[in-house]
Amino acid sequence: MERKVFSYDMIRTMNETELGIYKYIIANIDKIPFMTIRELADAVQVSTSTILRFCTTAGFEKYAAFKKAVQSEKDRLQDTPPRNDLKEILRYISGTNTGAFEAHIERAAALIRQAGTVVFVGQGSSGTLAKYGARYFTNLGKFAVGLEDTFYPVGNNFPHGGALVVLSESGETQNVNNFAIHFQKKNFSILSITNRPDSTLAKLSDWNISYMMEHERINGGYNATTQVPVLFIMEAIARRIDEKNTL
Repeated sequence: MERKVFSYDMIRTMNETELGIYKYIIANIDKIPFMTIRELADAVQVSTSTILRFCTTAGFEKYAAFKKAVQSEKDRLQDTPPRNDLKEILRYISGTNTGAFEAHIERAAALIRQAGTVVFVGQGSSGTLAKYGARYFTNLGKFAVGLEDTFYPVGNNFPHGGALVVLSESGETQNVNNFAIHFQKKNFSILSITNRPDSTLAKLSDWNISYMMEHERINGGYNATTQVPVLFIMEAIARRIDEKNTL
């Protein structure tokens, strides 16, 4: 079994010059097998002796043996197909590079930007994400509160008017939807992030974005649907708010 060209233990002991060589090789792994030692040295602006010492550190006596190992590493990476779950996530993210998606995100940013009070809420894993979303927005300058308990006694603790960001994969969790309705009566704009656009929560919201990933249940029914799009959407909205605040 062929070993990897660069091990973790090797990388963490590299000095600044060696790290520069390593980063160039990784960024140009397709070119390295066809480069002479002089070409590589010129590319990273070091001497050929420095390249030879780098090869020795990596465990290769000669540059030719090092190039052969890099070629094998490149072939190994190409022969490793991406997992289906990663394909789905990459498909989603690449599909957001559109004007329509940007306009939808900016609409949410506008609603939150003008809100005096911003609350994130979710239940279960969505509750954890709600706490993260509130902290991320606050980090970027828009103070927000994150709640992961839909039975939290909000009462009159929040003034009328604001924005409630509701996270729910199914969009059908009754406690979460009732929480949204309660804030709707307090004149809050309801913004929801759900997996399906036809869910009850999506329909009652003033703004909704649905990521439409494959629904997955494991271990006796626990929800394992990826939440990467939720993080992506929240961070995209937060950054649009921050862009306007710094103009």
